[in-house]
Parts: sequence; structure tokens; C-alpha cells
Amino acid sequence: MRKEPRKPTRTLDRGTHAKPQSQGTVRAKSRTASRARPTGPGRPARPNQGRSARPPRARAAEAPAERAPTPRQAAAAAEAAANAPAPELSSKRKSELRARAHSLSPLVQVGHGGLRLPVLDAVRLALRDHELIKVRLHEPEDKRAMAQTLATETRSALCGLVGHTVILYKPRPNPHRG
Repeated sequence: MRKEPRKPTRTLDRGTHAKPQSQGTVRAKSRTASRARPTGPGRPARPNQGRSARPPRARAAEAPAERAPTPRQAAAAAEAAANAPAPELSSKRKSELRARAHSLSPLVQVGHGGLRLPVLDAVRLALRDHELIKVRLHEPEDKRAMAQTLATETRSALCGLVGHTVILYKPRPNPHRG
């Protein structure tokens, strides 16, 4: 059985007549608004619609935009960032980074082969792209030593070791900095 929509009801207050509630009112256009205004020298084509007659203020001079680095500058910045020492982090900062890394999944997995050159390259690439990553160690002999070696080889900060998962942080290089 289908219900019909309710119709608006009228309510009466003491001594007053009920007024039906309207959906909105439509205002009639004034006569002056529909008349075309003559244009001529010294008279604007469009009337000033409620704005003051003052001219607009001049904008402050904008600072020139910085140029994008040249390929040579970008390569030099990337090389300098790759050779930069590992950042020193306070325990509070490490705790904040571990909290940020909680929702991340491991991007690199170290297998039985251990820390080989392709694994280190994958970790460096992931750090360059993501800044904060997790690396999963598969049955390491000494997980603390392997995590420390991974951090020193990639020049990143070791934020934590949870189970067999290493959390590494390396800030991105700023290519706009001179």
C-alpha cells in the first residue's frame, strides 16, 4: 500500500488567521531596472550595481615566480641528497613517524638473499618517492643488525623495528632550495 504525501496543514494561533506557508516569494521587477540606460561619453555601459563609485585599489606588486630547476641543477640536488648524511631524529619525532607509518604497508621485502644491491636500490627508490617507508624482513638472522645496516646503507633514519618490519625515514630533497 502506497502512502500519499502529507498536505501542509494550517495552524491557528489565538486571535490570528492562519496564513498558508509559501515555498518562496517572487519579487516583481522595478520599472527602472527594465529601462535601458543611455550610454555616452563619461557614462558607463553598465550601471554601478550597488558598489561604491571609487576606483578599485591597485594590487600590490607580486613577487616574481621562481624558475623550475634546470636538469643539471636537479641532478646535482639529487646527488647531494643521495650523499646527505642520515637525519638525526629526536625520540618524539621518531614516535610521530612510527604513528604515521602505522597505516602503511611494507613497500620492499628482503628475502632469504639478504641485503643485496637490488634490494638496497629498491629501498633508496622507495625512500625517494615516499619519504617514510616500511621494509619487511623475511626470517632474518639478526633483525636489529640488518635494520641498522639497511639504514646506514640508504643514509636514512631508523624510526623503529616492529616485529620483522623496519620503519625508515629520509626527508625528500627540496629542488627549489638553492
